[in-house]
Amino acid sequence: MGLAVYFLCVRVHKIIEKADIGKQGSCHLFRHAFATQLLEAGCDIRHIQIMMGHSKLETTAVYTHVSIVELKKAHEQYHPARMPEAAL
Repeated sequence: MGLAVYFLCVRVHKIIEKADIGKQGSCHLFRHAFATQLLEAGCDIRHIQIMMGHSKLETTAVYTHVSIVELKKAHEQYHPARMPEAAL
């Protein structure tokens, strides 16, 4: 990690602490939010993997926290009970 990145992370940590939101955080919050928002917007996880610089897809999966709302939408959209009979 470069010196500039280190100081940015320290600064972010202090801002989050000062905001007194009841959560700890650091620059990794941005990575988690970035990956999750891309995934929820429909971005392919392989593209996210490349953008985040991960060699393994499993590493990227750690950063992607799909919201329960998105999971429910996918379930409703793709569950066979909801599909027209012609599609089965």
